[in-house]
Amino acid sequence: MTGENWHQRESYTFDRNVIAEIHRAANTGIYRIRGFGAKRRLPTFDDLVFLGASMSRYPLEGYREDCGTDVIIGEGRAERPVHLDIPITIAGMSFGSLSAQAKEALGRGANAAGTSTTTGDGGMTPEERGHSKTLVYQYLPSRYGMNPDDIRKADAIEVVVGQGAKPGGGGMLLGQKITERVAEMRTLPEGIDQRSACRHPDWTGPDDLEIKILELREIVGWQVPVYVKIGAARPFYDTALAVKAGADAVVVDGMQGGTAATQDVFIEHVGIPTIAAVPEAVRAMKELGAHRDVKLIVAGGIRTGADVAKALALGADAVSLGTAALIAIGDNSPSLEDQYQALGTTAGCWEDYQDGTDPAGITTQDPELSARLDPVVAGRRLANYLQVLTLEVQTLARANGKSHVHNLEPDDLAALTVEAAAMAKVPLAGTSWIPGMG
Repeated sequence: MTGENWHQRESYTFDRNVIAEIHRAANTGIYRIRGFGAKRRLPTFDDLVFLGASMSRYPLEGYREDCGTDVIIGEGRAERPVHLDIPITIAGMSFGSLSAQAKEALGRGANAAGTSTTTGDGGMTPEERGHSKTLVYQYLPSRYGMNPDDIRKADAIEVVVGQGAKPGGGGMLLGQKITERVAEMRTLPEGIDQRSACRHPDWTGPDDLEIKILELREIVGWQVPVYVKIGAARPFYDTALAVKAGADAVVVDGMQGGTAATQDVFIEHVGIPTIAAVPEAVRAMKELGAHRDVKLIVAGGIRTGADVAKALALGADAVSLGTAALIAIGDNSPSLEDQYQALGTTAGCWEDYQDGTDPAGITTQDPELSARLDPVVAGRRLANYLQVLTLEVQTLARANGKSHVHNLEPDDLAALTVEAAAMAKVPLAGTSWIPGMG
């Protein structure tokens, strides 16, 4: 290499992105807020592979032998347990962050696929409730839009303690998205930035959480299940505490999870990868004798049927989708490339969910933009996507000789990297070695 070429080589530590961020911070004095999820390279479910069946195990015929996909949450605890046809749910994304049309589309798509959707911060909209057969009501630290009457209309309650994109941090909704309707639902001034609390004002520890879960059960007359959602930071202890507090399901959200708006430093530097969180949550449930009784729902970067199947094989009962659902109904669509270019970005990279300028009409409160989204068409797109994921999960389960997707197990998996083997606690491919376990 010549001296001239060496001087032109980009630094690994101070690459052009780092340099640009230093310049931005120096010029503005403001930390960066954005949406989407972590962009750094992290171990993912792609680093795991299924072993498949051949001689030692026999596969099932895809066109002749059934493979079940149903999930029941809250059985034996709630008068009306949640019955899902598929092990894939739609995560909580608020009205305010999303348009009313987007919330309706999520409800329509989930309903058509036989699964649930979730309200998110800010309360329940008539569009969402009207088009969701199974709707989970999120109870968050902010209490924005919290309404006991709406809680009673829900099919389950999800107490949100943390989120994968920002464990330990509260949410944000910038003023340009706080319209008259959003402000009224959240009891906020119109057009003023909103920052949610990072912890619930009702409790200071797990003992108080147990009391809160009992209060919520009393509000709904013990009719529906209560979930607890945690950001993946200390999943063993947090899952154990949620189970002991009486949760019917624990939602563990890994750091690949998305968000509508938070500090970039949160998204990239707080929490642990999803594949590292799942085995720890399962270990906690097994130690308490609660695995498969209390349901484990995994979120954070789920994209494909393979991701779903691998999460189930590691011990999850279901998964939850957020970002992928928005992409399915039309966000970051290449058909809108010229409009993304006008915003200074490109389709597939747009991340400024907080600005309310979404060309697809999804993460916006602008009436002209939101009117672009047809909730019927968008709902159908989501239903198609969920159907594909379900078929992929069944295909992989049958290939491993399983008659139900919940029969997938860690023995069906191998890891392609040492890091993934250590995190997922499955052997490195071609060996019997699990790093850290002898």
